Amino acid sequence: MATDSLERARQEFLAALAEAGRDPAMVEAVRVRFAGRRTGLLRDLEEALKALPREQKVTYGKVLNEFKKLVEERLAAARAAAVEAGARAEAMDVTLPGRRPPAGAYHPVTLVRREIEEIFLRMGYSIADGPEAEDDWHNFEALNFPPDHPARDSQDTFFLADGLLLRTHTSPVQIRTMETTTPPIRVLIPGRVYRCDSDLRHTPMFHQVEGLVVDEGITFGNFKATLEAFVHVLFDPGLGVRFRPSFFPFTEPSAEVDITCVFCRGKGCAVCTGSGWIEILGAGMVDPRVFRSCGLDPERYTGFAFGCGLDRVAMLKYGIPDLRMQFSGDERLLRQFEGVRR
Repeated sequence: MATDSLERARQEFLAALAEAGRDPAMVEAVRVRFAGRRTGLLRDLEEALKALPREQKVTYGKVLNEFKKLVEERLAAARAAAVEAGARAEAMDVTLPGRRPPAGAYHPVTLVRREIEEIFLRMGYSIADGPEAEDDWHNFEALNFPPDHPARDSQDTFFLADGLLLRTHTSPVQIRTMETTTPPIRVLIPGRVYRCDSDLRHTPMFHQVEGLVVDEGITFGNFKATLEAFVHVLFDPGLGVRFRPSFFPFTEPSAEVDITCVFCRGKGCAVCTGSGWIEILGAGMVDPRVFRSCGLDPERYTGFAFGCGLDRVAMLKYGIPDLRMQFSGDERLLRQFEGVRR
């Protein structure tokens, strides 16, 4: 009889639904198989009704309607059970210990900056900061840069509207500190700086740290001892340190500070171009004209200033071969510093 096919379909449906259990995906597959609008078995059974003789249609139609109702009710119950089971599985058990999020890693430049800050804080320095958008007076004029100095050219400096520019060094903060603070002054100034420069060894934005000491009776000996102590704590007490005469508009006398190459220990390598030495700092005694620009008496006060690139220091300290790696955002670099805290 025609109703036999309905009974077989009923048994198949119940078996399939029992196998699906509370799995939402399997319950949905049963729905599509039996109650799908285009390909469901119920649709095929309804089509079969049209071809039956009139005397069989009443009985067949009654059993078919009962089957359709069964399918609807059982599917609704199965879907509700699946949702409940999923909600229960995702429910929070407040008695379980909390899940710790994965820990990140500090950037090597951040690690170096914090270490340098710690060194100078122990020496009695304070940390100073200033604007990155500066005016010509604080960035150049007060620091004794002549009007025709190449640093004032647009090929070296990012100029902004209204006479402002992106600071090319952190030295403007030295000027702002001397303008507003009565000596003694001992400050460390970390921060971002900007220059129109981009190649294997330079980037348009980089990080510097500068230090300034101003007081009565500050000598070149104080300057030399401070920087030697700093380098030995930051790198290695066994490293050699040398001072080479140099020139900076805002210091006189000025010096470049070199350390024994941390890669070859002075034997000569590609990093130090065979010399055994690596430049690490620029420094010098504050020029009297800079004191006058800030309203300080150069007959009463003396001082020294120094500065270095944090990106370069990070390269040397952690053996990073390419400066650009520090600006790449590559997590493989940062993951090497997981667990390092400062």
